[in-house]
Amino acid sequence: MYHELRKRGTSVAALALAASVATAQAADDTSMILDILVAAYPDHLAGHDGKDVIFKDGTRLPASDGRSGKSFDDLLDAPSILDQFAIPYPLGGDTHRPALNEDPGRIRNEAFFRKLYGDCRRGEVAPRLKAVPWLAKRGGGTVMATTVNGVAERLTAVARDLDALPDTMTKYLVPSAGIYNCRPIAGTGRMSVHGYGAAIDLNASFGDYWLWAKRRSGDIKSGEFKSGEIIWRNRIPAAIVETFEHHGFIWGGKWYHFDTFHFEYRPEIIALAKRG
Repeated sequence: MYHELRKRGTSVAALALAASVATAQAADDTSMILDILVAAYPDHLAGHDGKDVIFKDGTRLPASDGRSGKSFDDLLDAPSILDQFAIPYPLGGDTHRPALNEDPGRIRNEAFFRKLYGDCRRGEVAPRLKAVPWLAKRGGGTVMATTVNGVAERLTAVARDLDALPDTMTKYLVPSAGIYNCRPIAGTGRMSVHGYGAAIDLNASFGDYWLWAKRRSGDIKSGEFKSGEIIWRNRIPAAIVETFEHHGFIWGGKWYHFDTFHFEYRPEIIALAKRG
């Protein structure tokens, strides 16, 4: 709004008022987002002051790094806590091909996640893992999930609700490709959410992953796709996606850089999405 008024030659007083309104709106938005974040992790977060996220042990992490106009790569590699909310997450099982670099929830501030869950490279995550029955009646056995933030409890509830789905869903769910794995994301130096014990992969036989599906020039239909373009694909039923979302997990199938058998516990992303 401020920039539009400036282009129209609006008076200095009116510009100042517009800038003040825009600043106040930005502050309100920031406060609302940080309120949601604090509410999503009540065991660890004490609150915020609009600038810092405050942990119950007194640790303070800056909500913003003051940098604007970041590229998509910058958002992935060096995001602030507020940057994690930069791309809105669409709720529900109805799927569509995401737009270029539309990766809601894939932006993660590592300092924040390490403070929440620990650093697996220092042996801080493994002692907090708990065995969770994973559709045991369907042969799923158990998976190891973190107890931090109630993730193991939430995953138990997910498994219970998935067990109520028709038997036709079993092939997508069993066997699980696992939860805890102290490793970086493929091709990056960024820690995978699996390294915190807070993400689960379903049956890889029915999963689709963007690096596996990247088109080569010889695969392209004339005029339809560009060489190297990522072609979105999914085989995971909507009922499974909706079940996970109900319990605070986001789905990697809603990313342009898709990972359709991947779900991770991100209650703050789900809570903001519910606000519309």
